Amino acid sequence: MKQVEVFCINTNETHYFGLGTSLLEISEQLNIKTKNRVCGAIVNHQVQELSFCMVKPKQIEFFDVSHPYGIRMYARSLIFVLYTAAKKVFPNVSMRIRESISNGYFCEFNGLENPITGSEILTLKQEMNNIISANIPFVQKEMKTGESVQLLKEQGLSEKALLFEQQGHLYSDLYFLNAIGNFLYGQLLPSTGYITNFDLVPYYDGLLLQIPQPNNFNQLNEIKKLDKLFGIYKERKDWAKILNVSVVSNLNSFTMQKKGGEIIKISEALHEKKIAEIANLISYRRGQIKLVLIAGPSASGKTTFSKRLGIQLAVNGIKSYQISVDNYFVDSEKTPLDEYGNYDYESLGAVDVEFFNNQLLSLFNGEEVQLPKFDFLRGKRYFDGDRLKLNDQDILIVEGIHGMNPDLIPEIDKKNTFKIFISALTQISFDEHTLISTTDNRLIRRIIRDSQYRGYNAADTIKRWPSVIRGEERNIFPYQENADVMFNSATLYELAVLKKYAEPLLKLVPENQIEYAESVRLLRFFSYFKPIDDGEIPPTSLLREFLGGSSFVY
Repeated sequence: MKQVEVFCINTNETHYFGLGTSLLEISEQLNIKTKNRVCGAIVNHQVQELSFCMVKPKQIEFFDVSHPYGIRMYARSLIFVLYTAAKKVFPNVSMRIRESISNGYFCEFNGLENPITGSEILTLKQEMNNIISANIPFVQKEMKTGESVQLLKEQGLSEKALLFEQQGHLYSDLYFLNAIGNFLYGQLLPSTGYITNFDLVPYYDGLLLQIPQPNNFNQLNEIKKLDKLFGIYKERKDWAKILNVSVVSNLNSFTMQKKGGEIIKISEALHEKKIAEIANLISYRRGQIKLVLIAGPSASGKTTFSKRLGIQLAVNGIKSYQISVDNYFVDSEKTPLDEYGNYDYESLGAVDVEFFNNQLLSLFNGEEVQLPKFDFLRGKRYFDGDRLKLNDQDILIVEGIHGMNPDLIPEIDKKNTFKIFISALTQISFDEHTLISTTDNRLIRRIIRDSQYRGYNAADTIKRWPSVIRGEERNIFPYQENADVMFNSATLYELAVLKKYAEPLLKLVPENQIEYAESVRLLRFFSYFKPIDDGEIPPTSLLREFLGGSSFVY
């Protein structure tokens, strides 16, 4: 039998297997040991399911559910099991994965007479456990697209069906659990028996599908009621309804009808209206509010939002000034280190909190201060003569990732502050059961911005991204509910616009780099979008911070 050469990173050795040997068979023959059960592999820097068969020489690295790609496989497979169970328990009810929140997935069930009850959730969970216990394989089938579309329509999955039709492919892939077909956009586990831990719990007017912690699969994530964040999700849903654009296929339909400009205009108007409403809230407390703090994760558009808020305050007769917490960093030798020995600029310990508060108090007392600047190349604070003095009615707008953390401003009276949390909470879903990660939305923005303004290529940005996410999970998201208001900086149209800018950058990531897997994943993601030209995006748009062409000076 012809042999195929395989270099396995897990064993750090070269092995030979018969032509057509699957990854599952290889993992068993090599007795690959991981923290949890092996669920997939990275083959030549592309993610593959264990059913993938070897026909050419490959480099492989097996991973388990604790790996970022593994937890995605786990979540998709779990959602498929939930959908299959719901088809049996509620035959005439449609299930929608609405949001990713509280480290789980918020699900709605349309067609029930009343909000789903605790007993109904228990019945649904029991049926899921039956499916998991049966260890049913997830079977991928390549079918003529017309047949796939017909099957999806028969199951009430019209949004998935339309997306398939828009691609124009002769054949398409569906996954099956017995007779139930679905499309989950991404790889799945080999079978339902790989699912070892989950829960369904009542959450607001639906249920929360809980997934385990990646670093401890025996432990489910803590459930948190996030009222302000959930309110923004509801607002996002309302905005999508205004335009009838809730999923990618809806957006594509508008694009194909040459109505992309209409989507841009209305989306930008909704942003402007929301920023004006926030400015009004601040204006109602004129004379009391002295400090507006704006915080949010990377690539959320904090800088442009700050400038647009300043304009709306000016419309209300309020003069504002803007500064950044980044300019109050301590010198590099005083900066704390992360677990990898690198400077941790996302830690509050990187900020000279005492000096920052002293300057705020001086400003609020009517004194003039000399504002600092921070040179990231030298890792040093410096002064260039820039001075600031506030009048009694003026407002200081401060932008920085720690704005929601009370430890940033221990010397400032709470009644004199107003806090705004901003993030790019993707406005549309992929389809009925697949969300578009807000993290991916921000990563794509950052890839484009880093290329335009910072000289980084896509591989550089992708490589740094896990560290950025870890910093955000420690220093930003735990404090988001401290906000007085939240603002969603994403727009309904943006991913269709970003496609033109991101694809060429992602295609430059070479196959021999680890980051190639992410570039392939994102390129596949963009393949489902019809492009929208950015010509009608106004120069004041938050998206211009990433694309270029902004009328603001940064």
